[in-house]
Amino acid sequence: MNMDIVLGLQWGDEGKGKFIDLISENYDITARFNGGANAGHSIERNGKRITLKMIPSGIFMKGVQNVIGTGTVLDPVSFKKEILNLQRFDETLQPEKNMIISRKAHLVLPTYKLLDIFMEESPDYTTIGTTRNGIAQTYSNKILRQNLRVGDLYSSDFKSRVEHILKRDYRLLASGDMVLPSFDEISQEFFEAIDFLKKFKCTETEIYLNKALSEGKSILAEGSQAAMLDIDHGTYPYVTSSSTTAAGACGGLGISPKKMGEIYGIAKAYCTRVGNGVFPTELFDETGEEIRMKGNEFGSNTGRPRRTGWLDLPALKYAVMINGVTQLVLTKADVLSGLKSVAVCTHYELENGTIEAVSGILPESARPVLKWMDGWNADFSKMKSISELPKELTEFLAFLEEELAVPVAYLSTGPGREQILKMK
Repeated sequence: MNMDIVLGLQWGDEGKGKFIDLISENYDITARFNGGANAGHSIERNGKRITLKMIPSGIFMKGVQNVIGTGTVLDPVSFKKEILNLQRFDETLQPEKNMIISRKAHLVLPTYKLLDIFMEESPDYTTIGTTRNGIAQTYSNKILRQNLRVGDLYSSDFKSRVEHILKRDYRLLASGDMVLPSFDEISQEFFEAIDFLKKFKCTETEIYLNKALSEGKSILAEGSQAAMLDIDHGTYPYVTSSSTTAAGACGGLGISPKKMGEIYGIAKAYCTRVGNGVFPTELFDETGEEIRMKGNEFGSNTGRPRRTGWLDLPALKYAVMINGVTQLVLTKADVLSGLKSVAVCTHYELENGTIEAVSGILPESARPVLKWMDGWNADFSKMKSISELPKELTEFLAFLEEELAVPVAYLSTGPGREQILKMK
């Protein structure tokens, strides 16, 4: 068996959680391979909606095992809150029985959030609009070999090692005149969360996953954030701290690239991003605000309003290329319904010529060249067949398929769990 992968192709918030929730019942295992509690995947159940941060989106499927992989970073305090919230949302769930955590996943310590806040508010550092969840601090300390991993919580000196790091960070933050919460309070909350974390099975998940593949079991790898936020290939420095690409799934889970199967890329029919960073097709007019309100473009994790803009085809081509996308899942075309015309950026104009490809590096002076297409107007809420799609939308989809050389395999027709059409 091969491992299939689901990942975002823009700047996040493409609707990955909904699609993973839709197809995860076809897999034996759903595995998160990157990021931490800075991500939010929205899932709908029985008319109610919940945002999953660390927990894989297959948690609602009976018989599906869920894995938090080695490439992730785990905040025990946030994880405890998320589990308790999940059980309030659905009392029948028993996540401690169908979730496995990598012993090699790195821990987010409570002072890392404080360091995030300090750096975001200090004039000595670049402000990038972080979610302030301590994710970058964790990955930084991972690279510096100064951090603790999930497997360390079983060592006899774990508590003293944690306290050593917390006190070191407190001294650093205090030197910057930051008002700090009680050391005893955040320490107690953290260690109580560690005790809670011990209820879950922690193991070498790369061995578990590869053994599962050898036994013929199927795995769905779940990415957080998106390709244009990748630490290496995204619009640096306004990116996340982990690898968000298909290659990152292999590294984050410890599975060979030879075992990759389908790569599902999720993209909106327009673009959004949260926080700072280049966004050439951004809209600052009434159309941009209309898209924001109709599409409910507010961060599922932070609640921050998302910036909105027309579909960026050069960036999308780049994301398709570096990920080797085999099937495209297009979301939120229904949000554009009612507009007389819609636009797609086909290339950029620079002072010294034009460019059609984006590699994550784009000059501020780049001007998007837009291709305008007829808009569509339809009631998507009751659509059950692709034959019901308006002609203008089918032409829009055909244009994308020709430009991207990838089939649009699924089309989301609304926010509901069942509102998605299989196109191929």
